[in-house]
Amino acid sequence: MKSILFRLAAFCWLIFAIIACGKEETPTNPITVDINPVNVNERGFELLEKMQGHWIGYNKVLSWEWDWFAFDYRSISPSHVFGIYEGGTMGNLFTSFFAADFNGTRTIMARNGGVLSGIYRTSYFVLDSVRAENGENYYRLVDAVGGENTMYMELVFSKDSLNWNAYTSRLGENAMPSRHFSFKGTKKHLQLAETAATTVNFPQNTSTWDFSNGFQADHLYVIPEQSRAKSASFLAQANENDVFTLANESGDPFRIQDHPYLGFLQVDIDKNTQIQEDKLFIYLSFEPLTDTNGFFTLDAFDSVLLFPDIAASKDNFQFTYLHPGTYYVTVIADHNGDNIPGEGDITHISQKIDILPKQEHQISITNINIQN
Repeated sequence: MKSILFRLAAFCWLIFAIIACGKEETPTNPITVDINPVNVNERGFELLEKMQGHWIGYNKVLSWEWDWFAFDYRSISPSHVFGIYEGGTMGNLFTSFFAADFNGTRTIMARNGGVLSGIYRTSYFVLDSVRAENGENYYRLVDAVGGENTMYMELVFSKDSLNWNAYTSRLGENAMPSRHFSFKGTKKHLQLAETAATTVNFPQNTSTWDFSNGFQADHLYVIPEQSRAKSASFLAQANENDVFTLANESGDPFRIQDHPYLGFLQVDIDKNTQIQEDKLFIYLSFEPLTDTNGFFTLDAFDSVLLFPDIAASKDNFQFTYLHPGTYYVTVIADHNGDNIPGEGDITHISQKIDILPKQEHQISITNINIQN
């Protein structure tokens, strides 16, 4: 995996949030566009079920490409499916899909965003198009304030494959959205999602959140020098990636503490003198990534669920929004400096840990001394 490049790509995915650094005006009212949400009492509710699972495939963000990438989507309530990319030192990026009441209609909404280099952003989308033809199921979700002219995403499912594209106008700064993100993947594993679904009684057509009255206007982000919000987006900025403080400051109506079922994991790493100056890859997988002697193997690599990397100056990392379950933690020191795990890098025997809902956990990795 091109780990360091993806951190740059994650930066580009959230780059339009940086316009928040300029002067903001207090909005009077958001712009008014015609958004016709799909009534999932009639069609479209199956999107939640189709989204759940462990997806592995090809990813492209702007001009960066990755031949291997993974998303782990599981239900966290009867009508909410959540997945996240943990980017490591710089931040993270998530998109969740949930049933909600919006403008008097029971529909599907999406929440996309994260925290990056001290900038917190979340944006809300609403399902406005569903169709099925030639064995494919198509779903479009548009910005819940600005509609398709601000941002939208398209998801096309065909059997166990997913083609997912996202388009952005930088929260309405550009005249028209352009394609920013493309993921083409296959659902390789479903057992983790099935376990979560049984535990939280998923799926049920119940509302996760009530947006019948829209969004609080004075909390929405407004482009500098303008007086009206063009996007259902919330932003805040600080010196550190403190997601709890920033979520509250942003005015985001649905914050990390509101998510049911998810846990946290603090990984503390003993960086011995051999790896003191090395960047670290941290893998969470459902199978061990090393043999019993601590040597890295590619045989189980498709079991990787999350894969942040942390700067050489860091020796710890906290996973947030973490699905409960059993994981193997594997830390790899990028000793050869090529930004991918492989020959010359230094590992340890993968360690097992169980994550419980709504609980904080900690694990110490102290024996990174096996050179591959």
